[in-house]
Amino acid sequence: MTTTAPPKDLRDFYENPAVPVSSGTPRSLRQARMLAAALGTSTPATVLDIGCGDGTAAAVAAPLLPGHRIIGVDWSQDALRRARTRLACEPVRGELTGGGLPFRSESADAVLFSEVIEHLVDPDAALDEIRRVLRPGGHLMLSTPNLAAWYNRALVLAGVQPVFSEVSLRAIHGRPGKEVVGHLRLYTARALKEFVAASGFDVVRLAGAPFHGVPRPLRSLDRLACSRPPLASILLLHAQKTPARKT
Repeated sequence: MTTTAPPKDLRDFYENPAVPVSSGTPRSLRQARMLAAALGTSTPATVLDIGCGDGTAAAVAAPLLPGHRIIGVDWSQDALRRARTRLACEPVRGELTGGGLPFRSESADAVLFSEVIEHLVDPDAALDEIRRVLRPGGHLMLSTPNLAAWYNRALVLAGVQPVFSEVSLRAIHGRPGKEVVGHLRLYTARALKEFVAASGFDVVRLAGAPFHGVPRPLRSLDRLACSRPPLASILLLHAQKTPARKT
């Protein structure tokens, strides 16, 4: 799901069709509702789904964003192939670093950035590029796993590697779960807000979402934790591009 060109070993990892390139529908729905409330319906908007993966997040968002244009963007050819079956607009190949995204500055009204930032080698450059393509006041809808999720706090106290963290691209070691997804960076609610604000955005709202990988007996607790975003499994952040200050 990352849009940054990684070293060859990571590029090969993400081009592997067995690597997951979508997230749970509950997170996508919550994020789409936040974006729909921010955009409204009066003026058609251009929304870039950066790191669109297989197009699931954009497909979930589309019915809630009638009249708005959603363009999927990813560097993975395998992801783009799968996204074409779900998106109304032809997805675009692009990277957040190197040559940058194939869009003019201030050409987008909103960016969906779903479960991407945790995969990036250089998240600072990524947010700089997102800020470039957003118009002043444009919306950033970012989601990422929460390092300080309620169960991770207990796991660390017990000496267990937190969920979402990974020490290898080959296998899971020292924590629950079996699926390797290539997470390089993890954020707490406080760290995410501070990082986004330092990158030239005004943080509007932080919300929580459940994680589809939580065992069924614990899912009610996971949904309950969403009412306290710092404890939630997934962090949903809405920010707006800070207008350039006049000198």
